Amino acid sequence: MFPLILAVLSTLTTAASTHPHPLDPLSPAELIAVRTAVLASPLVRARPLTFHYVGLDEPDKTDVLSYAEARSSSSRAALPRHAFVITRAGGQSHELRVDITDTNAATVLSHSVHHGAGFPIHTSEEQFAAEALPFRHAPFVESMRRRGLDMDDVLCPVSTVGWFGDTGPSEWDGKVQKRVVKLVCFVAGATPNFYARPVEGVTLVVDLDRMAIVEYKDRVVYPVPKAEGTDYRTAKVYTAAPGVALQPEGRGFHIDGHLVRWANWEFHVGFDMRAGIVISLASIHDAEAGARRRVLYRGFVSEIFVPYMDPAEEWYDRTFMDAGEYGLGVTTFPLQPGADCPANAAYLDGYYAGQDGKPVENKNMICVFERYAGDIAWRHTEAGFADRLITETRPDASLVARMVVSSGNYDYILDWEFKPSGSIKFVVSMTGLLEVKGTDYTHADQIKQDAHGTLLAENTIGVYHDHYVTYYLDLDVDGTNNSFVKNVITTKRNTNTNTPRKSYWTVRREVAETEADAQVDVNVAAADLLIVNPNKKTRMGNEVGYRVAVGGATAASVLDDDDYPQRRASYSKKQVWVTPYKRDEKWATGLYADQSTGDDGLAVWSGRNRGVRNEDIVLWYTVGIHHIPCQDDFPIMPKVSGWFEVRPTNFFEQNPLLKTRPPRPGSDLPTSVNCSCAGYFS
Repeated sequence: MFPLILAVLSTLTTAASTHPHPLDPLSPAELIAVRTAVLASPLVRARPLTFHYVGLDEPDKTDVLSYAEARSSSSRAALPRHAFVITRAGGQSHELRVDITDTNAATVLSHSVHHGAGFPIHTSEEQFAAEALPFRHAPFVESMRRRGLDMDDVLCPVSTVGWFGDTGPSEWDGKVQKRVVKLVCFVAGATPNFYARPVEGVTLVVDLDRMAIVEYKDRVVYPVPKAEGTDYRTAKVYTAAPGVALQPEGRGFHIDGHLVRWANWEFHVGFDMRAGIVISLASIHDAEAGARRRVLYRGFVSEIFVPYMDPAEEWYDRTFMDAGEYGLGVTTFPLQPGADCPANAAYLDGYYAGQDGKPVENKNMICVFERYAGDIAWRHTEAGFADRLITETRPDASLVARMVVSSGNYDYILDWEFKPSGSIKFVVSMTGLLEVKGTDYTHADQIKQDAHGTLLAENTIGVYHDHYVTYYLDLDVDGTNNSFVKNVITTKRNTNTNTPRKSYWTVRREVAETEADAQVDVNVAAADLLIVNPNKKTRMGNEVGYRVAVGGATAASVLDDDDYPQRRASYSKKQVWVTPYKRDEKWATGLYADQSTGDDGLAVWSGRNRGVRNEDIVLWYTVGIHHIPCQDDFPIMPKVSGWFEVRPTNFFEQNPLLKTRPPRPGSDLPTSVNCSCAGYFS
């Protein structure tokens, strides 16, 4: 939530082909070409000009699919390379599309000015500049002196302000909106865990375009929590020895540029400064059909919405949108080999563009590794024969593509897990530091009214909050045109047979015709949710499909519909949405999420109630957690995970793992060891 670095991610490895894959992220040469073309363009004359988003402007989907289906490089024609850019200049947000097919002659193709509410992602440079302002502001210096704080120990990261109608610094009258942030101050001192030591009661509002403090208030003084017991560094705490990952047979996966191949899977790994990791063109080889079949065209995390539940003056506007306000790719930092990822992992580096548009290298942004955790893919023991016992079992394995987002105090571990069964599991794990509030309370018995959180330590309240992680998944199940089906579990009374059974359940099949039909709160009623291809059937006559298997973390927002944070993220009331594919409909909170007003984004698009039956459709799924902090989360939170899975359903003619080989004799491995298991699935 308070990021410190700007990143626009790109590729690390170089493909052997003479031209990039059409979905490859922008290379350093392309980022330089974008910068040169934009600065040279007469379309934006105002200066200074700052870069807030630079990313791939995707080619038409039909062109990409044609490219991907041409299996030989000689039959593939290079597609044009374009970049989409958002800059700030002259107090306006400028949108530009740049042709970078020839990096030596990049040209601006189009330019427009955003006139609505909201602003682009913040840059790290402007955040650092804003954070330096309080130390030259006399009222703030006096407030710190009055609290007895050493100014050298104080820091004030940027916090976004949301939108609250015609009230507060983000006021929008339909014409003018100031681009402002708040500064939230903490004390570090003897601990790096400054989030555990808030300076409560102080409000600073900064106008970013003027780079000046425009509002200051010191409303109330609470004790600053002590540093003792908040340090999480290795040298300060007892740690057990780390586990060891072995892979005696070597890696079972192959990376060619951004294309990953493993077992029966092939997919493309990309990057985006707002979304972070992007998985595209995921297809699976069907051994029985002798063909590669499409599953996922493009997928990424579209938004992480984190509203806090304290209505106090210093807290009411902490309703963060980590992707749209700060950028998930921007807040992705180098992974630590052997700790963040096992020893068998391969790494993809990245390039990012600073505020000035120049590319900078960042190492180890994403890791890819095989996982063998001692799980079972399938098994059966047959004890029904009097003279023998038959046991068949197969070990499970998976390939994981991982990125870790460190968005201020929270760290999100985002895993894309591919299984030989055809499933893709999406796991989001949260760890990091709680955002806490200073208080007079030193014991829970003193609390006589709603404290909006849990007392974690003396003078320290862990404030209630939510996490809503929304995935964009353009599933193409065995083809582009799909439908969304709800198999609703329905109880029936037994009236037609002469048995003593009184009831049973059956399935009522509902095919969504429009977007309204496809909005689902998974907690309301039992149903099997499917994406099917009505144009493809198995030999038994069933439509091929993929099931949305709901895992843990299915919370939905309980805020009132007219509350401003809920209006900005109204999609968070339901976990499942389905929309027709539109190339520009990617961000659940709209293109300009910072200080957005809810007039753009997923719920607005879906409100058009377009047709979704037998169309090219996109599935949106939100992993939701109501977080009630506890002492066990402090000073650093153990990992908590939520997940969901898309799983083949009548996609294959039979279990695709039926013919997998069992482990070779003597190859039994302890459950803590990672190994190359691709050989089991050949």
